[in-house]
Amino acid sequence: MKIAILTLGTRGDVQPYAVLGQALKERGHQITLSTAKNFEQLVKSYDIDFAPVEADFQELLNSDEGKKMMKGNPFAVKRNLNTLVYPLITNSLTEFYTLAKKSDIVLYHVKTLADSFADQFPHKMIKANVLPIIEPTSEFANPAFSGLPIPNFMNKLTYKFSNLSIKLLSKPIGQFRAKFDLPKKFSVPTVKNIYGISSHFLSVPNDFPPRSKFTGFWFGTSSTELTTDLKDFINAGEPPLLLTFGSMPFKCKFDLQTAIVKLTKQFGTRIIVVKGWGFDQTEKLENNPSIKVISSAPYEKLFPLTKAIIHHGGIGTTAECLRAGKPFLICPILYPIGDQKFWGQHAYKKGLAVKPTPISKMTEKIFMQSISELLTNKVLYDNAKQIQTLIKNENGLEKTIDEIEKTTANSSLA
Repeated sequence: MKIAILTLGTRGDVQPYAVLGQALKERGHQITLSTAKNFEQLVKSYDIDFAPVEADFQELLNSDEGKKMMKGNPFAVKRNLNTLVYPLITNSLTEFYTLAKKSDIVLYHVKTLADSFADQFPHKMIKANVLPIIEPTSEFANPAFSGLPIPNFMNKLTYKFSNLSIKLLSKPIGQFRAKFDLPKKFSVPTVKNIYGISSHFLSVPNDFPPRSKFTGFWFGTSSTELTTDLKDFINAGEPPLLLTFGSMPFKCKFDLQTAIVKLTKQFGTRIIVVKGWGFDQTEKLENNPSIKVISSAPYEKLFPLTKAIIHHGGIGTTAECLRAGKPFLICPILYPIGDQKFWGQHAYKKGLAVKPTPISKMTEKIFMQSISELLTNKVLYDNAKQIQTLIKNENGLEKTIDEIEKTTANSSLA
């Protein structure tokens, strides 16, 4: 089958879909992943076809105007909607629709706004998600608003905000549909939902419809190996802690570098620090025999060699902690809006992690107390090993592909 995978966003919104695409290709399908042009190298590293969207949303967000919009500057938002944002949306929809028309199955991330043309061939459209932020449930509030004090009776209501994008972006969507002579008025069809989430970690809500499936995490294996100097550092003593805050910039109330040096002395431990956009200053950590600073490394190979992980709370990094059987501390960067607090709080309740504290609210005292618990709470380590065994036997990718092929078979019989 010809399968199109459509996604947009940051690396965390692209890599899981590339992993899924690679597995689908190995099953014998013809795969084309379409996303922003700046991810070409990443996508091609998974040996699948790439259809670039001439829209670099990351470049826009990193521009001066993009930063003003992200800060909620209403003048910057209004000024750039027609000149920058709307053209990017119309252009990306054009690319996605063109690819979707000539494909047998279309897997899409909701950020692509592919819902705006799903009415043209609903039988071959499948929402593929790694976050449960679209389908309403009464069991938990929308994870995208995890930092807000939302009473339980309002849980379902919070999902309406995630589904407003079609209405709020009616202008560029209307321009796209007019371009292809599609009816101006349309309704978003009900399609199958596949979530790359382990039900051993987050249970499937009881009020989800049968068409919604939690198949398990989409785990891949990078061809990149750990460097010799990194392996030498790891093997020079007890397993080290690891700290990574991903690719998001952040601000901290205290001197994080000083705190890292302090924790190595206070707890007699070593630590690996993975640099990111928000952690570009590491001069106090260099040349310290207890600290290893690296730019990047394949998590699935690095995490199993560590003692525990401190991270920002992205679901991809959280899943790798679970796969490695390691306890963790989440310090959400996206807060109060964002799903990172949701995963941190959920892992804490399941006894897999220390209670999360947003990096914007973190103090050195709380940081050191949290690290102390992370290093000494044996229950966390026992629970992490138990869920590791469950996830190891889950075969998330295989189950996902079975669901996709089952959809095709049912469509053929219809």
